[in-house]
Amino acid sequence: MVLVFWVVLAAAAAPLAGALTDEQENDVAAWLPSDAESTRALQLQTELGSDPDLLPAVIVYERTAGLTAADTAAVQEDVSALGQLDALDGTIVGPVPAEDGQSVQLIVPLNVGSDGWEAIAPLVDGIRAEVSDGPTGLGTWVTGPAGSAADSAEAFEGIDGTLLFAALGVVVLILLVTYRSPVLWVLPIFSAVIALSCSQALIYLLARYADLTVNAQSASILTVLVVGAGTDYALLLIARYREELRLHTDRHEAMTEAVHRAGPAVLASGGTVVLGMLCLVVAEMNSTAGLGPVAAIGVAVTLAVLMTLLPALLVICGRWVFWPVRPTFGSAEPTATGLWAHVGATIRPRPRATWLVTSALLLVASLGVLLLSPNGLTQAESFRGTPESIEGDAVASRHFPAVAGNSVYVITTADSATEVAEATATTEGIAQVGEPQVVGDRALVEAALTDRFDSEPASDTIERLRTTLDDAGDGEALVGGNTALNLDVQDAAQRDNLVVIPLIMFVVLLVLAVLLRALVAPVLLIATVVLSYGAALGLSALIFDWTIGVTATDSSFPLFVFVFLVALGIDYNIFLMTRVREEAADHGTRRAALIGLAATGGVITSAGLVLAATFSVLGTLPLTFLTQLGIAVALGVLLDTIVVRSVLVTALTLDIGRHMWWHGALARRPDGPGVPVGGTIPVPTGSGAPSQT
Repeated sequence: MVLVFWVVLAAAAAPLAGALTDEQENDVAAWLPSDAESTRALQLQTELGSDPDLLPAVIVYERTAGLTAADTAAVQEDVSALGQLDALDGTIVGPVPAEDGQSVQLIVPLNVGSDGWEAIAPLVDGIRAEVSDGPTGLGTWVTGPAGSAADSAEAFEGIDGTLLFAALGVVVLILLVTYRSPVLWVLPIFSAVIALSCSQALIYLLARYADLTVNAQSASILTVLVVGAGTDYALLLIARYREELRLHTDRHEAMTEAVHRAGPAVLASGGTVVLGMLCLVVAEMNSTAGLGPVAAIGVAVTLAVLMTLLPALLVICGRWVFWPVRPTFGSAEPTATGLWAHVGATIRPRPRATWLVTSALLLVASLGVLLLSPNGLTQAESFRGTPESIEGDAVASRHFPAVAGNSVYVITTADSATEVAEATATTEGIAQVGEPQVVGDRALVEAALTDRFDSEPASDTIERLRTTLDDAGDGEALVGGNTALNLDVQDAAQRDNLVVIPLIMFVVLLVLAVLLRALVAPVLLIATVVLSYGAALGLSALIFDWTIGVTATDSSFPLFVFVFLVALGIDYNIFLMTRVREEAADHGTRRAALIGLAATGGVITSAGLVLAATFSVLGTLPLTFLTQLGIAVALGVLLDTIVVRSVLVTALTLDIGRHMWWHGALARRPDGPGVPVGGTIPVPTGSGAPSQT
């Protein structure tokens, strides 16, 4: 009945999931800080008749030997042809010749309406085809806001399908290696796909009828998150089920006990991720705030599927699904003498030295953060590779004093228009100022920058201009435009880092305190995850420098990495420490630490590899931010599972012993004699069956 329920629900959800792309909001406002000055200026531009859907295309022509008469004639033919475009909104500006006689440019105002994300790419492709058939040797590029938007849209085109199949491919490979079963991998993959379809459908309904904001970035991360986290939870449940099959003759009883034992840890892990993601709603950045509910819904639906559908599938299939290594009743538990049991035995004689050395190495790795520059990516740095808009932008910069189509817009009152225009013209970094355009009681002043719109000097100019205009007219002028938007985005992202990161840490700390019924252990676990976060950022900075040659990142990059590493990385510590707490009641904390490591080491490592592999798929995308995010999260997850959880947390638990549970009841229970050097790790008894060694 459970299987039928989910299959029917997934079949109904499939059409809605497929329509999620249609509900994505990829316009400028969907990414911006809602209360920023540039955002308010953008809204007022619309009221003044300046359409936010207007995207100028800048067409650059170049012949380094000097333009010929044939080149000039070809440009005039292009002007005539482009004048017939349905999307043309206004008059084509140009041809504007460069002073060196080697280049000329056109500014073509385009308006594709509210569906610009879908429509801009084919429109720009048509323009590129039109202008590329000039005389031999004449270079042509379509750049400006329209060219950049088209290249961004093409970078995201088909991204969901690519990510899904790539993520599923690496997960299948890891599951085959983990279980060495040609069949078992189908069940977690099937469950993850059902979870993804259902979560996408629910998000579609909320986006359509409840104003949930979804953009291409959050939709892409949703795919990776559901597949990675879903497979993670599946691995944890399957591992406990396989363990219980050795203790029960009836597979239904084994699954009941597995869900009873592993369920709280899985639910706590998933609940921590959900709460951590929901913390993002307090972010000023709309794109960051929108990701929170999307990711939380995806994880919540995944938990529901994995805790109901996967157990049903495993029970329906029976023990044969583990073939060729079927867990039979009374068979030896392999984890008792496995790799992680030996790791625990190695740490046991010298736990303090182990955690001190490990912590020192992670701190050294964290020093790489000094190379990281989270102050925003330039337009050229935003893409891996060099799309045409970036090439054209570079060509235009060689021949023209400023990049066309990226003006500064100042919104003021009609009475202050003249004074504001004069103050703007005298500001350092402003090249020229147009006549104020007065509409009713408001006015729009357009100005050009002397520096590239995405450069640091241009941002400095915006800050100077805002300071200057505080004393001009009524002092209420608003400065907008792409440079102002970029500046406000970076400021909002840095504010979000300072607010959201501590909030997530506090929420995770509360969850751990409730789950473990202690105070010391939660604080130490949070500290270890933060340490691995710092090491991941530091090592990632080195990798960025060596591989993609870009150490600059978006200002929201530290927050995104923190969210995924802490919210997801804490999963492994939860699974380990809930098992240690369970065993401590019978064996004492120090022996329980070794039992927990031996019992969970293999599955947690496999889960970490799965999650790291799925996030590394983001590195295949042509967008620098998502590539950097994929590398950093994958590296952080590997550090967390292999180093922090297995070595650092185990060493801390062995060193501190029962005081890890202060001030709970376990803190008052004396530790047992421990495991002698060279001794065996007792097999966890699970549901109270006779223990084995």
